[in-house]
Amino acid sequence: MKTPLYLYNSLSRKKELFVPLKKGEVRLYACGPTVYDYAHIGNFRSFLFSDILVRTLRADGYRVRYIQNITDVGHLTDDADAGDDKVEKAALEKGKSAQEIVDHYTEAFLQDARTLNLIEPDVRPRATDHIKEQIAFIRTLEKKGFTYKTSDGIYFETTKAEHYGELASMDVRQTKEGARVARNPEKKHPSDFALWKFSPKGRGRQMEWDSPWGVGFPGWHIECSALGLLFLGFPFDIHTGGIDHREIHHTNEIAQNEGYYGKETVRYWLHNEFVTVDGSKMSKSLKNTYTLTDLKERGHSPLAFRYLALTTHYRQTLNFSWDALLGAENSYKNLLEHIQRIKADGFTLNPFRARKISAEKKNWRKRFESAIQNDLGTPEALAVLWDLIKADGVSGKAKKTLVKEFDAFLGLGLEMGLKKSPLPAHILELAEKREAARKGKDWTQADVLRKDIEKEGFSVEDTENGYRVIKKLGG
Repeated sequence: MKTPLYLYNSLSRKKELFVPLKKGEVRLYACGPTVYDYAHIGNFRSFLFSDILVRTLRADGYRVRYIQNITDVGHLTDDADAGDDKVEKAALEKGKSAQEIVDHYTEAFLQDARTLNLIEPDVRPRATDHIKEQIAFIRTLEKKGFTYKTSDGIYFETTKAEHYGELASMDVRQTKEGARVARNPEKKHPSDFALWKFSPKGRGRQMEWDSPWGVGFPGWHIECSALGLLFLGFPFDIHTGGIDHREIHHTNEIAQNEGYYGKETVRYWLHNEFVTVDGSKMSKSLKNTYTLTDLKERGHSPLAFRYLALTTHYRQTLNFSWDALLGAENSYKNLLEHIQRIKADGFTLNPFRARKISAEKKNWRKRFESAIQNDLGTPEALAVLWDLIKADGVSGKAKKTLVKEFDAFLGLGLEMGLKKSPLPAHILELAEKREAARKGKDWTQADVLRKDIEKEGFSVEDTENGYRVIKKLGG
């Protein structure tokens, strides 16, 4: 791609020209799921955003090292290092072991990711597989003077982090107890956070490990720092996640990283906005934290949700409603049906015609690039795709090539519309009988046969070059 890529960096609060740390290579870390329950559509918006970013970078010619973690320990019900471990709490409520909970919801997540056509990361590490690396990271922070001990764990002292709070545009000195974080009288400062939590006395945990400080488990934030260092090395190019991670999780991650490394460890921090439901916040109390299974049970394709997500820029709130999903699904099916109509011209290319097709593709590529390279402008990119599909005077050969190229970015599975699959024999027979009726000017019989074809989930269209039969994706 010749069009430069611009990305909105949460650290600078502006769009910046993307320049990798190493020419031709990109190292990217995406915050993954906490596997204590089914991932909902709000979670999957974040994973979709990272997917589009990776697709764009690879289509731009970069070699991308893509890491997405699985959090299976340490994520507490309160971001202020209080409450229960989400995995252990789910295990207790469901009468299962913590490992059973982790395995079940990890597999469910992976299945959902496949139905959404998400690219597989190069590595998808689990936190519990890398406890020793997390302990080693904390030991280094301890040696550098960033930690202190309380009765419930080892904490990071945020006032010693020179740039603490810059990502969140927050002055650490102004943080008040009870506002951003819960009150803990043993903390030196309200914004200090746990690196290692001790197992509660009197009640054991299913997931706990020996450490230099005592038996316990890692804090949530240390996981991503240790895994980023292990699989990408410091510094690396891009870190992504939901906007809810910006103020606490990623702010604390930066403090840990820079305490360990001594300088900047991530060049670009990218965050996607929330999903609301009918204009309201997603909440279990409101029973509107919909999963992909909920969508499928109502007869909707997960790719319809992918299409819906692409219609709103990742930095804008996506408002989900069943009507909006239905509209997106209809648009998606309509798009696929239009693509089925694309036919290669079938001529032998002469030099003049080859140059014409090359010019067609160049102009359309430039329009698409201008959209997607501008901070992943998927709504504008979709609009370009629709303009291409409906455009007169563009060869079928050029359209077919461009649809494949554009879908490398969008991931909508559009090749299914381009594939020439043979018609079922009985549909072909009905279509031939209808064509014979039309030639014999038996319009009544032709109309009856057309309706028979439609009942089978196909539509028949008459063109200057004869009829064509299209599978109705809503049928």
